[in-house]
Amino acid sequence: MNSTNDTFIRAELISFARDPGDGDKPEPGSLEHYGDGLLWLKGQHIHAIGHFAELSPSLPKGADVLNYRDKLIMPGFIDTHVHYVQLDIMASYGRQLLDWLNDYTFPEECRFADHAHAETLSNAFLDEMLRAGTTTAQVFGSSHPGAMDAFFNACQKRRLRMLAGKVLMDRNAPDALLDGATGIADSERLIEDWHGNGRLGYSLTPRFAPTSTKKQMDAAGALLRNDPTLWLQTHLAENSGELDWVADLFPGSRDYLAVYEEAGLVGPRSTFAHGIHLDNGMRKRLADRGANIAFALALIFSWAAAYLTEKRPNRPAWHLPLPAISAQVPTYRASERLKQRTKWAS
Repeated sequence: MNSTNDTFIRAELISFARDPGDGDKPEPGSLEHYGDGLLWLKGQHIHAIGHFAELSPSLPKGADVLNYRDKLIMPGFIDTHVHYVQLDIMASYGRQLLDWLNDYTFPEECRFADHAHAETLSNAFLDEMLRAGTTTAQVFGSSHPGAMDAFFNACQKRRLRMLAGKVLMDRNAPDALLDGATGIADSERLIEDWHGNGRLGYSLTPRFAPTSTKKQMDAAGALLRNDPTLWLQTHLAENSGELDWVADLFPGSRDYLAVYEEAGLVGPRSTFAHGIHLDNGMRKRLADRGANIAFALALIFSWAAAYLTEKRPNRPAWHLPLPAISAQVPTYRASERLKQRTKWAS
C-alpha cells in the first residue's frame, strides 16, 4: 500500500542524466537505460529512477508496484515548431506557401475569434500531441488573445511544458486577423498572465516579416530586450516566393535575416521555422548569435521545397533545438478531420 503521494512503476526505462549534445550519438553518460527499471514518483515529480533490483529494497513496506515490464517509458518528445490553430487544415493541398496561407490558413484562423471554438481545438490539439508522445512544444497560436488564453488553460490542466504566443500580424492578411492597434499590448497582457505560470512560457510570435510592419517587429524586439526570459519564434526563408516578397517589402535590408536582425529578434532564445533558402552568410550569422532553426520535414517534402542532405564541410552549422526534427501530430488523423469538414468522404 502506498502513501497518497507515492507511485512506483516497474518497466523498461530510458532517461537522460544531462544534455546528450548535438552529435550523431549521445554524449557518454548522458543516456541512461534500465532494462528492468523502477520509476518512483512523489506527487507530480520524479523522486528516483534506476534499476529495480537496486531501488526496490528502499521502497516502503507493502508498496504497490505498477507492473509495465512489457512497456518502454521514456521522456516525452519535443516539437520545436507547430501551429495549434492549423489542426483542422493539416493534410490540405497547398500549391505554394502564399496560396496555402490565403486559401486555407487565414480563413481557418479567423474562426479562432470564437472562444468556444478555440477551447475545442486547444483540447483536440493537445490530445493529439499527447497521443503522439509529445509533452513539450513551441506553438504558434492565432492573432486572437482569447484563443491563447484558451490554449494556455488547456495546457495548464494537462501540466504540459509549452512555449507559445499570440501571432503578431498588422498587415497583408484579412482584416479579421490584423492586430495593429492592440497586438503588442495584448502580448504584454498574455506575458503577465502566463509566462512562468506553472510549466508555461511565452514566445513572442510575429508570424513572418511580410505580415508585420517594421514598427511592430521593433516593438517585439523591445519586449525581448526588456525581458531576457522570453522566447521568440517566427518563420524564415521557407519559400522562394516569400523571399522575393520580403525583398520588395524591405528594400533597405540586405536579406531576409537582416529584417529580423535590425528589429533585435535574433538571439539564443529565437527559433526560426524552416530556414530552407539560406546562404552560407545567413547560416553563419545565425550560428554566431546562437539562434535556432526548427525543421518540419512533412511540410518540406510535401512542397518539394528542399531536401536535407549530408553535412557539407564548408557549410556553417547553426543551433538545432533538440530534437530539431519535430514529433508532429499524426497527419492521417488530421486528414480525417479535414475530410469531415469538407465532406470528401461520400
